Amino acid sequence: MSASTGPFAALPPQVDLPALEHRILERWESEKVFDRSLEASQGRPQWNFYEGPPTANGRPGTHHIEARAFKDVFPRFKTMQGWHVPRRAGWDCHGLPVEIAVEKELGFAGKPDIERYGIAEFNERCRESVLRHVDAFTELTQRMGYWVDMSTAYWTMNPSYIESVWWSLKQVFEKGLLVEDHRVAPYCPRCGTGLSDHEVAQGYETITDPSVYVRMPVTDGEWAGRADLLVWTTTPWTLPSNTAVAMHPDVAYVVARAAGTDDVPVVVAEPLLAAVLGEDAEVLGQAPGRDWERTHYQRPFELVEFPEGPDGQPVDAHFVVLAEYVTTDDGTGLVHQSPAFGADDLAVCRGYGLPVVNPIDATGHFLAEVPLVGGHFFKAADPALVEDLQARGVLFREIRYEHSYPHCWRCHTPLMYYAQPSWYIRTSAIKSELLAENEKTNWFPESIKTGRYGDWLNNNVDWALSRDRYWGTPLPVWRNDADPSRLVVVGSLAELSELTGRDLADLDPHRPFIDEVTFTLPGTDGTFRRVPQVIDAWYDSGSMPFAQWGAPYRNDEQFQAAYPAQFIAEAIDQTRGWFYSLMAVGTLVFGQSSYENVLCLGHILAEDGRKMSKHLGNILEPIPLMDRHGADAVRWFMLAGGSPWSARRVGHETLSEVVRKVLLTYWNTALIHHYCCQRKRSSLYHGL
Repeated sequence: MSASTGPFAALPPQVDLPALEHRILERWESEKVFDRSLEASQGRPQWNFYEGPPTANGRPGTHHIEARAFKDVFPRFKTMQGWHVPRRAGWDCHGLPVEIAVEKELGFAGKPDIERYGIAEFNERCRESVLRHVDAFTELTQRMGYWVDMSTAYWTMNPSYIESVWWSLKQVFEKGLLVEDHRVAPYCPRCGTGLSDHEVAQGYETITDPSVYVRMPVTDGEWAGRADLLVWTTTPWTLPSNTAVAMHPDVAYVVARAAGTDDVPVVVAEPLLAAVLGEDAEVLGQAPGRDWERTHYQRPFELVEFPEGPDGQPVDAHFVVLAEYVTTDDGTGLVHQSPAFGADDLAVCRGYGLPVVNPIDATGHFLAEVPLVGGHFFKAADPALVEDLQARGVLFREIRYEHSYPHCWRCHTPLMYYAQPSWYIRTSAIKSELLAENEKTNWFPESIKTGRYGDWLNNNVDWALSRDRYWGTPLPVWRNDADPSRLVVVGSLAELSELTGRDLADLDPHRPFIDEVTFTLPGTDGTFRRVPQVIDAWYDSGSMPFAQWGAPYRNDEQFQAAYPAQFIAEAIDQTRGWFYSLMAVGTLVFGQSSYENVLCLGHILAEDGRKMSKHLGNILEPIPLMDRHGADAVRWFMLAGGSPWSARRVGHETLSEVVRKVLLTYWNTALIHHYCCQRKRSSLYHGL
């Protein structure tokens, strides 16, 4: 008897999984199955899960299915174990990702275009963009069957959310941890704002730069006119602003030249002598770095004027300084100092009273009046500068140097390390507390705790918080225009209403409306005006445990019941993103991390092992992927296709195999079982 004529003839030859899923989704929706599961578990012990808010600035990708699969399966499992597991959706609305997307829509090239267009109008376009893109994430969430409450989703752009963030920043300020300082920080010249170190960590790209060894003739002391300092740098564009040369005080430096030549000898660190001049180099003298201190030299370029001192003469500069950070791992052991473009350089040169000379404007271009490279973008100036060094005979050697260089994580522009005033959270002051909270945290995989994330905390630097941008949570600092040292940090619109004497409860707290709010204080000269910056959007997302509720001004009991989370999960790159901002904000404000257990997920790759990108044409759109293979096939692959923290290759063949070997086997077995049970019940009925 064949299957086509036997008792299983009524069975379909193959289950249409996508069609079956749509029927299930429709039933869940019509019968409010998710809502009823939450209602049924009310009053049980609560197990807390936080949804990391996706940035609503574009369409979701296949990697969003991966995170949502894990964020769905664990809350379902804990609910089945008897816990009450609220699951609230959220949207990350602010920041550069949204601004850049809107700039592209408007055809803008940068901040001047935005300000000509109008900040209010631009921010309204940003708001519209967020609302538009949320629909795509909602569709993905529903199609894959991810149970999360979108009806009460939190939005980081809502006034109640912003007020909670303001409240937290006031707590940080009152602890002495929110400060303004003039430091060298990562800066995107295209976006016109500084970035935090955890943003920089997400934007490194491999490039090839000119690596140059430059002669700087000694002009005083024993070797005046008879030797050159030899400096190595991979940033020739910083040489016009050279201010000093650093040596390590305890390293031995030699005056030497290559064997068999009559070249002008050069000064290099002894451990690097063979690498620079060869094994048989002729050594003419030797002394520790400290003996070279304040020895003057001829700077590599005369393109930039240095400021004058009180006597009307150019300020003293271009001499050897001592610095403990100088190493002999590579180069020459002599480090060119340009304090406008290096944090170490700035610290060392400040100690010697040296000036900060900056010939590059906020757009990343050399000032027009600078000879040779005026108007050039900073990275584009390298070829002209190297050619000029060669023509003047001061270029000792040039080598092409492939290395990882920081780029803006959103617009991919090369970053500058740029001296500028900015607001910082002194996270370095709570390093021990962060390490202690990390020690209490369960990481999956466990190696992240002391590896990738532990290393990040051990090398923690202060959080560069402020952004010179438009669409973001405004920094709630008002400064007195008569005495700039007098500051007021505002924690809510109600507090601001009291300070101004007018009701601001319904004020949109975004720019430019908040910029127009000023106030005076009795007995104090001057007017308090808000500083113009907004804050890092990562601080927004790190505040979600309390700001999603509007706490402490609203729903404080719900916040207390939901803090900290027992579980969070995102891709591994969030170790320096959301995982860090959650822990940092929680520790800063409440003295406790926001989460106890964290799952780091591996990256999703194309079937050939390459990263998915539009340029390579290997993007798999999530909705068509699920409509072809079924959401269950994609979810199963994400959940069971290897270790969660391993990178996985996803493609049509892989998913077709999941359907054939797993899902169709399951569904056909279930249908056969159902058919047999029906036949058995029918036989029993007729036998009665």
